Amino acid sequence: MGLRPVFYISDGTGITAETIGHTLLTQFQETRFVSERISFVDSVERAREAAERIRKAAEMHGVRPVIINSCVDNEVSAALAESGALLLDVFAPFIEPLEQEFGETRRHAVGQAHGLVDFETYHRRINAMNYALTHDDGASIDYAEADLILVAVSRAGKTPTCVYLALHYGIRAANYPLTEEDLEHDRLPPRLRPYRHKLFGLTIDPIRLQQIRQERRPNSRYAKFETCKREVAAAEMMFRAERIPTLSTTHTSIEEISSKVLSTLGIRREMF
Repeated sequence: MGLRPVFYISDGTGITAETIGHTLLTQFQETRFVSERISFVDSVERAREAAERIRKAAEMHGVRPVIINSCVDNEVSAALAESGALLLDVFAPFIEPLEQEFGETRRHAVGQAHGLVDFETYHRRINAMNYALTHDDGASIDYAEADLILVAVSRAGKTPTCVYLALHYGIRAANYPLTEEDLEHDRLPPRLRPYRHKLFGLTIDPIRLQQIRQERRPNSRYAKFETCKREVAAAEMMFRAERIPTLSTTHTSIEEISSKVLSTLGIRREMF
């Protein structure tokens, strides 16, 4: 079976179109896709250039392409439709019911979802990102301003989760790596005890942890399976003894980890 070309087209960054489109396409397991994002298609001329690229993709793959479109200008969308592709407008099913409900006609405004339209919100995200980076892997242990603290052994997924929480939710997320000294006891390290209500533990299957560490430091003691198994077991024992909520990251995406952490700790924050 050949590849089906999919184009995420937007008059802005294309993040919305790609996110929605990717979610839709994951529901179809027997079709293989090759995708491309075309951003800032904000004029009929650019739309026609995109349409030509789409027609060439149709010829190359011998199958009708799919367009996931988030352009708000009807003329731009009409020019894209000239490509002959299946055009799916991510806004179309919702705009008319919302206009009727609100008694208001939509503005054809570009870049509202991911543009710099709210400086206060944007700066909160940047400050949260700076916080995550300066409080990564125990670099700073002043957690008074932290919204949450992820605790785990090294390479269990703390850093990417903190970055995701900062970027998408403006969460000040710190993380603390459990050292061999910390793991000699089944109690929380003293520096974490004042913040136990902010703690969330991450664990991971030792086999998977060994694979990750082997990529980082091949054939080291740090990457040995015995080391990974011992550290994970000690960390899990600590979490149970201290009643710290815990989640395995072995088969869990960053998005799922983040949602679980926020829900468990009762942190309500709108996604940006």
